Amino acid sequence: MFTLTELEAAAALVHAAFPPTPSYAWPLLAARAGSEVWVKHENHTPTGAFKVRGGITYFDRLKRERPHVQGVVSATRGNHGQSLAFAGARVGVPVTIVVPHGNSSEKNAAMRAQGATLVEHGEDFDAARIHAKELAARDELEFAPSFHPDLVVGVATWALELFRNAPPLDALYVPIGLGSGICGAIIARDLLGLKTEIIGVQSAGAPAYALSFTAGHVVETQRADTKADGMATRIPDPDALARIRRGASHIVTVSDDEVAAAIRAYWTDTHNLAEGAGAAPLAALLQEGRQNQRLGAVLCGGNIDLALFHRWVLGAPA
Repeated sequence: MFTLTELEAAAALVHAAFPPTPSYAWPLLAARAGSEVWVKHENHTPTGAFKVRGGITYFDRLKRERPHVQGVVSATRGNHGQSLAFAGARVGVPVTIVVPHGNSSEKNAAMRAQGATLVEHGEDFDAARIHAKELAARDELEFAPSFHPDLVVGVATWALELFRNAPPLDALYVPIGLGSGICGAIIARDLLGLKTEIIGVQSAGAPAYALSFTAGHVVETQRADTKADGMATRIPDPDALARIRRGASHIVTVSDDEVAAAIRAYWTDTHNLAEGAGAAPLAALLQEGRQNQRLGAVLCGGNIDLALFHRWVLGAPA
């Protein structure tokens, strides 16, 4: 467990790279939801997603404790990889990222532009993650998991900013990929002594954490069928699940159609473009239909391929 001093130190590291992202209460979203809606705009970071915060704190410790590290390897569907590439470049550490075949072409291009070496392997994130561990052993590289204390304390700074900028929130909706975003929110809330209810959000087609939350232990799924690639996880992290079960009230599952509607709502009501995982909290907020409350939703990323946006969100012909 982290202290508030440690969380504030992580925030200082992050803010040396970029300023706090904005939190706004959008009136059109309030009219749509029947409640005040505060949005944390993590789509405004240098990589377009919240994950970059964790990359900065991860590499800070790595360089202090292992200054001669040869390189870092990890797996991603995009935002975690961009985070590591951005942060690794800042401290001069080479980064290799394994992505599944058919991964977002625009996220792949963004990772390469940040300096990462890309390897395509497997049919989904979990297969890519296994291969990344194999490369770490073969090439004597540091394996960077998607869920790690040094990542979580950095990621938690988005919630620290939100809680200190917004009025007290009745509830906060957070998507779950492997768990760093929601665990960071739970940590920040608890360290600040707030009463905000934290609600996890998963895709109905990739509900491993929702199933595990109910069962009380890790439940793996055979498939992750969702266009919201940031939530396409089949195998929950046990440590993340334990923290989520202690600190979240429940997990809502949303369909791809609900997520697409939320992406459209963000565009029409705020003129911000959200990727699938970024819009999922709003989709869950609208699904639950709480009235006359003050609610929060993290727009955790805006990195959606234009072709996917056309097909999925706008319903254009393939």
